[in-house]
Amino acid sequence: MIEITREINVPMTSFFLFGPRGTGKSTFVKSLIHQDDLYIDFLDPDTFRTYAAFPETLIRTVNAINPARVIIDEVQKAPQILDVVHKIMEDKKILFILTGSGARKLKKSGADLLGGRASYCRMHPFTARELGNAFSLEKALQTGLIPVIENSVDPTRTLSAYVDIYLREEILAEGLVRNLGAFTRFLEIISFSHGCVLNVSNLARECQISRGIVTGYIDILEDLLLAYRLDVFARRAKRKTASHQKFYLFDNGLYRRLRQRGPLDIESEISGPALEGLVGQHIRAYSDFELQDARLYYWRSLAGNEVDFILYGGKTFVAIEVKNTKVMRPTDYNGLVSFGDDYPEASLVLLYRGNVTMKHKNMLVVPVELFLRNPGEYLK
Repeated sequence: MIEITREINVPMTSFFLFGPRGTGKSTFVKSLIHQDDLYIDFLDPDTFRTYAAFPETLIRTVNAINPARVIIDEVQKAPQILDVVHKIMEDKKILFILTGSGARKLKKSGADLLGGRASYCRMHPFTARELGNAFSLEKALQTGLIPVIENSVDPTRTLSAYVDIYLREEILAEGLVRNLGAFTRFLEIISFSHGCVLNVSNLARECQISRGIVTGYIDILEDLLLAYRLDVFARRAKRKTASHQKFYLFDNGLYRRLRQRGPLDIESEISGPALEGLVGQHIRAYSDFELQDARLYYWRSLAGNEVDFILYGGKTFVAIEVKNTKVMRPTDYNGLVSFGDDYPEASLVLLYRGNVTMKHKNMLVVPVELFLRNPGEYLK
C-alpha cells in the first residue's frame, strides 16, 4: 500500500478534525502522535465505557502523566467529555486534537463545543494531487476516492459495505431515524439529485413521505458530512437567479453506489453528475487547504443559464463549468459567457474530457484531469 501524505494544515492550537468515516482521520492523527502525547480511542469498547461513564477520568489521567497534547478519536461517541476537555484547557493550557464523523450528536446533546477555543478542520476524500501517479480518473469516477475504499483490494465490495456500515452503525444505532426502510429508499432517490438543483417537494412525493421528514433526512446527511448543499451566487445580481440550493453527495463513489442503474438508464445521465461531483469535491478540499476565506456557490439564471461552481472570497473569484464531453459545442460556453457578462471580474474556467488546453474568448478551457491534479493553478 502506498503511503499518502494528506494535505491538511495542522493548526498550532487545539482543533476538531471532522470527516466522514473512512476518510483517514484516525490514520492522520496517529501520524501526529509524539512520545509525550496522550491518545484516547473511543472506538475501543473498554476505553469508551470508561470515559462515557466517568468523564472525570480524563482529569485524573492528565494529572498523572501531564501530556503535551491529548488526542481523542471519535469524540462524538461520548460528547459529555467535552465539558471536561474545556476545564482542562482552561486550567492546564494543554492542546487537544478531537476527531469525529460529524457534530450532530455533539449539538443534539448540548455539549460544550469549547466556546471557540478549538478551530475546525475537515478531512476530505483523497485528491488527485495527494495520490499523484496513483490517481486514475476512470477509477475515481467509478468508485470514488474515500481512502478506506481506494486502499481496498475490492473497491466495489468495500463500497457496498461502507454504505451498509453507515446505515447500521451511524443511522440505526444512533437512532437518527425511526423508519430505516424509508431512509434507505430516500438515499436511493436523492442520489438522482446529485449535482442537481434540489426540489424537496418532488423528493417527498417520490419517497412517499412528508416534506418535513425529507428535510430532516437531508440535514442528517449534512450533519454526518455525507452531503453538502450549495447556495446560489447572487451578489450584485444583474438578473433574477434561481432560489433553490444544489445538492451533492460528498464523494463520487457514494453517489455511484446509491444511484441504482437499470436497462433504461443512459450512461451519460450518470457519468455527467459523477464528473461534476468529482470536480466539486476537489474544489472543496483545495478551498479548505489553501483558501479558508473562500466559499463555494453555483449560479443559475431564471433564463436557464447555469455555472456549476463559483468560488468566491478574499482575492478569489472563479467560475467553473464542467462538461462531460471531449468535443466542445458552441452552446457549451453559454453559461460562462452569461456569467462573465454579469461579472467581468471573475476568472472563467471550463473543464472538459479532452486533452488540449485552449482559450475561448475570455475563458480558459482545461482538460479536467489536468485541473484535478493541480487545482491551484486555476483557482487563483
